[in-house]
Amino acid sequence: MFRAVRPVPEKVAKIAALPYDVYNRNEAAVIVKNDPDSFLAIDRAETSFGEEVGTYDERVYLRAKELLNERMEAGDFVTEDKPMYYIYALTMGGRTQHGFVACASIDDYENQVIKKHENTREDKERDRIRHVDVCNAQTGPIFLTYRQTDVLREFTQKKTAEKPLYDWVSEDGIRHQVWQVEDKESTGTIRQAFEKMDNLYIADGHHRCASAVKVGLKRRMEHPDYTGEEEFNFFLSVLFPEEELCILDYNRVLKDLNGMTEEELLRNLQTDFEVEKLTLVSGTGADIRRPVKKGEFSLYLNENWYKLKAKPPCFSDDPVENLDVSILQRRIFEPFFGIEDPKTDKRIDFVGGIRGLDELERRCGEDCKAAFALYPTDIRELFAVADAGRLMPPKSTWFEPKLRSGIFIHRLE
Repeated sequence: MFRAVRPVPEKVAKIAALPYDVYNRNEAAVIVKNDPDSFLAIDRAETSFGEEVGTYDERVYLRAKELLNERMEAGDFVTEDKPMYYIYALTMGGRTQHGFVACASIDDYENQVIKKHENTREDKERDRIRHVDVCNAQTGPIFLTYRQTDVLREFTQKKTAEKPLYDWVSEDGIRHQVWQVEDKESTGTIRQAFEKMDNLYIADGHHRCASAVKVGLKRRMEHPDYTGEEEFNFFLSVLFPEEELCILDYNRVLKDLNGMTEEELLRNLQTDFEVEKLTLVSGTGADIRRPVKKGEFSLYLNENWYKLKAKPPCFSDDPVENLDVSILQRRIFEPFFGIEDPKTDKRIDFVGGIRGLDELERRCGEDCKAAFALYPTDIRELFAVADAGRLMPPKSTWFEPKLRSGIFIHRLE
């Protein structure tokens, strides 16, 4: 539980913003200019300056702190008078996921009770470390997931039948609802249910999580007599059951064919894949361009779509090597395109599934030569990789809908 700083109900719809890292600097500047109430003004405070001030300039973080304090003093936010939990529900396309808003322990992260599946980049960590440290607050929640329990499922069903604290639909059509959970019996039920779990898993927000933990460890060094109960020992999280989550495909586009002709590429692919050219017929319902099961890929090449089915030798008992993103890298990108490190190779780009397959066609008509559509990674695959203490390749999962920042703020004082 924690004492949240949160928007007043009449302002929440205007304040709540998509995560800071969804936008580049120019996109963030446009949004803040059009909607100055957006929490993005605080999360991306470089929007207060011209291009002459760098994104990571110290003045940016001081401005974020100043804006947060100004907004609190202006009455845009209230501070709860006691610690509590919340349920945060997001509904997209008729499907709802319910998360418990709480603070997780940095010790649980350090001891790998909270497991990760991605590496983090130091430059991205430094940015959020400064933002959290200077603002003395965590403003964007970490997206955690857990294996569902009957107790938490039944509690959620009962609680969400009540009238919510917040209820609005954002511009992208996502419905957001929040319920306060403050009575002793209910908070005890939630705490006990999570205490019985062996592990939690980071679904999204690895950089925010690592940064929050490092700020907490820094504060411990500054306060050697800490008790472990101070707020800096915890980080803001929303915990969702795995059965309600939606992982979308995370697709790839390539800038060139690495010297191959289209015929050579298709011939090379037949080594490890069954290759079938698709005939698209409009108005037939299901989109046949889209892979429908694990081990199936779609290739867009010269305005034609092809279905690729991985042959048995492609699969592995290793939880990382058996991921579709790994098969694509190991069997196609590395041997035929010479892409050894997709994190650094400038010839590859990544397209989140929320943009749809038409975006792959658009990119191939603009600046790319080929596109590969994947079947989404399964949450059980994520658990298997994390439980094995391994890491997924970059851009393996795309979770939707995205949590909003600014709805819950965790102060570190």
